[in-house]
Parts: sequence; structure tokens; C-alpha cells
Amino acid sequence: MNLIHHLFDQRAAQTPDHPFLLLQDGVITLGALARMVDALEAELGGAGVRTGDRVLVAAENCPEHVALILACSRVGAWACGVNARMTGTEMAGFVRKADARVVYFTCSVSSAARDHAASYNTLPSVLPGLLRSLVNPLATVQEGALGKAVAAIIFTSGTTGQPKGVMLTHAGLLQFAQVSATSRQLTAADRSYAYLPMTHIFGLGTVLMASLYAGAGLVMRSQFDPKDVFDVLAHQGVTQLQGPPAMFTRLLAWLDSQGITQPVAPDLRYVYTGAAPLDLSLKRAIEARFGQPLHHGYGLSEYAGALTLCTLGQWRDDTSAGYVVDGAQLRIVDSQGQDLPRGETGEIWMRGLGLMPGYFRDPEITAQVIQPGGWYASGDLGRQSEDGALQVVGRLKEMIIRSGFNVYPGEVEAVLLGFAGVKNAAVVGRTLADGNEEIMAFVEAQAGATIDLTALHAHAHAQLAPYKRPSVIHQVPVMPMTLSGKILKRELIDQFTKAEYD
Repeated sequence: MNLIHHLFDQRAAQTPDHPFLLLQDGVITLGALARMVDALEAELGGAGVRTGDRVLVAAENCPEHVALILACSRVGAWACGVNARMTGTEMAGFVRKADARVVYFTCSVSSAARDHAASYNTLPSVLPGLLRSLVNPLATVQEGALGKAVAAIIFTSGTTGQPKGVMLTHAGLLQFAQVSATSRQLTAADRSYAYLPMTHIFGLGTVLMASLYAGAGLVMRSQFDPKDVFDVLAHQGVTQLQGPPAMFTRLLAWLDSQGITQPVAPDLRYVYTGAAPLDLSLKRAIEARFGQPLHHGYGLSEYAGALTLCTLGQWRDDTSAGYVVDGAQLRIVDSQGQDLPRGETGEIWMRGLGLMPGYFRDPEITAQVIQPGGWYASGDLGRQSEDGALQVVGRLKEMIIRSGFNVYPGEVEAVLLGFAGVKNAAVVGRTLADGNEEIMAFVEAQAGATIDLTALHAHAHAQLAPYKRPSVIHQVPVMPMTLSGKILKRELIDQFTKAEYD
């Protein structure tokens, strides 16, 4: 198997009656999904879509999106998923960047997708849940080995500039499917709660591809609903619960609001978080509530999934992201690209089978991050313990230099999150007139809680060295976040600066 649809075709041929997608209004077997893929393959072929073309889909999770990803693989096209909840301006930027031959919209499950479709001349697809644009005759096919190697593009959100398209190869996705499934001993008897958008590497790799590799089922949802999570854990045999820390924070808040101290989850055996920094207090709260270790990993779109994963069933009293997965290599380097000894903090570099071949039609930006020897410089800061476990401490660009000392925002955020009533915390640096940086902290309160900012300052003073202490702690009603649960720190600074001048 060297293309992602080969994995699916094999599963569908072996067990066509196996329930694969469990929806709120029915079940789709592997065989039924195969017929959807057949229909879309014929539609794409009839539209002239071929190897190296891009097919963009404005999507929220649904069977039609899964079928489209696999049909694209069959005809050799690249599936370019974009979360339908992006703005119209963002969506137009992604369509231009992709130079898409055709654009699809998952209208049956997403009002946002329907809104985007209204901006295009559309046709009904062969599948009732989809609309598609007219064919773009000017789209330029990607020829040669790259055209055949790439399976999908995952786009950055474009919040800090023009969007970048991360090219994911069939080989990388298939490798990660095996790594993810093997790391949690996934089998055909397992069921994962699949709300994570498949327009993101977390949903595409960890959820969809790993489940196809193992033949496991997906309880598929287009949006996250804490009550629904509680219900399916209790009644639908879900064994795998995965999501970013923000999902677990929302789930805990809902459980608390319902007075549920111990959720009913008789089949749950694996709980995992990724895609954003993990706070130790949240980790402990989830483990106490579910009676399971909260596994963690470090992954990114540029490496087709996870670079490191925690060992199955291991209880850890830290927020380690675990150990390097098969097929990957990891280095921690200083500003000169020289390896640092274990225990010291530096930039995370990686290479391996999962590494992207580059950003789509962005050779200059690709050259900025690919170092000699084929190493990808992530821009993330981390260190390895003596046993090789990776601890991610923040972004290189977010590192604060205060009076000559390096301050890692994640360490300060962990202290703030340990204070009663704090739900989210974000720490950033702001350059002063003398060139030094001051440390600014933003906090969001838990539902119904009141944060005593004077007491929070005292708490930080007691637990942090003088150069790490925030000079400003500002409370915000709600943290601005990306759709994948990452806090938009630049937006916080902009809001604070605007308030200063208003």
C-alpha cells in the first residue's frame, strides 16, 4: 500500500459490513462508504481532475468529506481541506493559494459551508450532501514526482500573514496511521469520538487514518458538544477520547455544571490530548475524573502527525510529550544549530518519513525552515529528559528576554493556571523603550469564578524568580483562540494596546 486509498480499499473489501461511521442519525459501513467514494471518483474524473490537481473542500466533519479525501487519492488529486467556519476573506485566500481545480462544500452539515457556496457558481454533486464549483480551467497541475507523492494540503490559518500550504505525502500519512494505531493498540473493536476537524492534521491523521489502519469505528460529529460526549461515552462504546486541551477544559466545565463527578464511560481505555500546550493542573483533573492516564504528544502539520507520543498506559506526573515515534528523528539545538545535551532547552528540529516536502509553491519560506541535512526547524522550544522524553516549553519567537535572562511563557503560564479560578492563561513579552522586555499575562476566569488579581500577583511572586514575574496581569472575558484551540497571543496584545489608547 503506497496511497492512502489503498488502505481504505483493502478494509472495505475485507469487511464491507463493518460499521465505520456512526452518526447521530444512522451508521455507514465500510461498504456503503466505498460506494460513495466510487461515485465521487467518477465525478472527479468526469470533471477532468487528474494527478497533481488540487481539490479544495470547505468542510465540517461528515461522511461526504471522508469520501472526498479518498476519492481524491484514487484520481491522484490533492485533498485540500479548510474548516468551513473560516471567514469569507480567509476562504478566498485558501482557494487562491491552492489554485484549486474544483471547490466542494459540505452543505448538509454546515451552514457556514452553505454561506461560502453562495459566493460561487455551484452545481449539485453526485452526493446530496455536497455542492461543487465549476471547474477552473486555468488551474496548473503539479507534475512529476511531487504531484504523485502528495496526498493532501493542510493550510495554516493565515492569521499572521498569507496562508501556507503544508504538503502531506501519502507515505507520511500512512506511516503515521501505523504509528498512531500501534501506539494505542487500536483494533477493529475500538471506537473513537471523531469531532476533531479532518481539515486539521489531528483529525486527518490521528483520527481518520489511524482508524482506517486498524479498521476501528468513528463516532463522527461535525461540532463539539459536551453533553453529546457524555452520552456517547455512556452508551455507544467509545474507547478513545482525543482532543486539544481546550476541549477537555470545556468538558470539565460542563461536567461540573451538571454536578457529574465521575462520568460513565464503561469502555473508555485511552485518553489523549495534543495540538496545544498542556497544563499540569488540567492533566491531573482529567486523570482524576476519568480514572485514566492522560496521554500527550507533540505534533504538527509539517510532520504529518506526531513526532513524539507518551507510552500507552503510563502515568506521568509531568506534561511530557513522550518519546520519538518510529521513522522520526529529533534534535534539540542552540542558536547556531549545534546539538545541546539533555536537560538543556533549545529549538526542536526533526526529520523523517513524515516530514513535508515543503510549503506549496513557497520555495523561499520552505528554505527558511529546512536546514542542512534535511532537518526541519520547528520554531518550538523544548528539552529532553535523561530518558529521552520531550518537554515542549514554548515558541522560539515567544521567548522573552528579561534583563538578560530567557523566560519561557509556558513556565509562567503553568504557575498562573495553578491559581484557583483561572481557566486559561497566556504570557507574552512587550519591548520597552530601553530595549528590555516586560512580561505581560492575560487570564480568563472559570465559569462562575472571580479572580483576585492582587492575590494572583502574590501567588506569582511566591513561585517565580524575580525576572519571571509578570509586571501586568490583565483579565479578559474570553481568550481569542484558533479553531484548533491555540490562544491567539498577538490578538491579546492588540486588544490591550487598543484599550490603553481608548
